[in-house]
Amino acid sequence: MKIKYFQNTDTLYIEFRQTEIVKTKDYDENTLLDIDCEGNVCAITIEHARERADIPVFSYEQIA
Repeated sequence: MKIKYFQNTDTLYIEFRQTEIVKTKDYDENTLLDIDCEGNVCAITIEHARERADIPVFSYEQIA
């Protein structure tokens, strides 16, 4: 999983898996979902990320 924030465009990109993207769906006017050939969501792109997500605060937790 990779998370990238592009400050110059205020875009957050969250990649769940690296695979070939066959379709990109508009979830809403500022959110895109990248879909693989099996219909799985592989990545999410969020525009205007500072308004829509708490960008300066990031936490990751893995629970066994």
